[in-house]
Amino acid sequence: MTRLDNFDLVVIGGGINGAGIARDAAARGLNVLLLEMNDFGSGTSSWSSRLIHGGLRYLEHGDIPLVYESLQERRRLRRTARHLVDRIRINIPVYQGGKRGMLVLKAGMLAYDLLSIGKSLPRHRMLSRSEFLANEPGVSDNGLKGGAQYYDAQVTFAERLVIENVIAAQVAGAVVKNYSPVTGIDIEQGKVRAVRYTDGASGDEREAQARVVVNAAGPWVDHVLGTANLPMPELMGGTKGSHIIVGAFDGAPEDAFYIEAYIDSRPFFVIPWNHQYLIGTTDIRYKGDPAEAKASTDEIAYLLSETNRVFPRARLTKRDIHFAYAGVRPLPIQSKKAESAITRRHIIKDHRRNARGLVSIIGGKLTTYRSLAEQVTGRVARMLGGAGKCRTRDAFLPGATGIAAARADVAGFAGLSEEGAARLLGVYGGRARKVLDLAYERPELAAALDAGRTVLAAEVA
Repeated sequence: MTRLDNFDLVVIGGGINGAGIARDAAARGLNVLLLEMNDFGSGTSSWSSRLIHGGLRYLEHGDIPLVYESLQERRRLRRTARHLVDRIRINIPVYQGGKRGMLVLKAGMLAYDLLSIGKSLPRHRMLSRSEFLANEPGVSDNGLKGGAQYYDAQVTFAERLVIENVIAAQVAGAVVKNYSPVTGIDIEQGKVRAVRYTDGASGDEREAQARVVVNAAGPWVDHVLGTANLPMPELMGGTKGSHIIVGAFDGAPEDAFYIEAYIDSRPFFVIPWNHQYLIGTTDIRYKGDPAEAKASTDEIAYLLSETNRVFPRARLTKRDIHFAYAGVRPLPIQSKKAESAITRRHIIKDHRRNARGLVSIIGGKLTTYRSLAEQVTGRVARMLGGAGKCRTRDAFLPGATGIAAARADVAGFAGLSEEGAARLLGVYGGRARKVLDLAYERPELAAALDAGRTVLAAEVA
């Protein structure tokens, strides 16, 4: 077994939380190793609804601190990841007999605006029945009372948000390894000593000595704890969320929709996404392997039925689905609560009673990953006796700089269409210039892979 140098911190899990922690810790001067068993961002981070939002429905459960935190982090991400995070307008229809009436909706909208202190997005707008139908003529008018219109934010490719945090961590000095599953956590005399893993590049079994280990493996947190040489508690009680992706349909909305389902009153989204429509999500307790989570026949029928109810001309069937995906939310065990009532706040579990230096992360949201990372890294710094200050609050992610220069370069590249140039900037931001550099260096990579000339071969490399 190959032994690496000692690390201040080993982070297990290369999703958005693990990547964010590695970035923050490396920027503070800590010696960091980030391990991911598959590709970076391939788990829960890629299974989300791809929204950067405050969590309007969390107001129903009285979780005002989480909404406030989320809205402040949304504001930050719209600046520091401006190439990836765009504003999105969302409509909320109110129908006769619904659980949430116009007065409740108005109160929620006012609270949402109030908690969005310092935001750059427009305020909400209440709509009468006629205004709603004039705005979105494709919706059902049967029992429609009116609704509201508000703004949040969307990240088209959440995986890129993960990757840019990984890049930033690596630039700051972190060692990052994907396809490197952890096979053991060694604890000696009540303190974590080392992490064993299989190196993805060589296939060798390796050991990394660590002063602190953060288990940020999402729904696999319990699996990682199971590799320790001491009995560890069970922490996770995840729920499955499924989505379907369809093409444009008759009566399809211009903006996103946040809809109360008729069957169970649970809110779900219909969101314009990547020239398609993303519909979801569900919320069902899940006990199996997170890697095997799939959208069930019942979930698909539920999403199709509820969408067709609100957009009656759509008449969507299974044949209209381009693909479906499902993921497991890494939530805490709370067996007595309804799925929707389980807290979405993150929990930092310190195992100091029998494994000092080992910390597990439960929960968390795509929107609040940076603040979670700041809190976790602050705790790690205290465990280590100190470290530099947090640098991520206002620091741009790698692709958020040099965008103007990249836009000029991309516009002058003959191999891309206008749509392709916009797509390249929307994925890579200022780093699009690196893709073009590779295309110029290797002419065979300058070719587009599609008839619309939107994707370059250089992106694959």
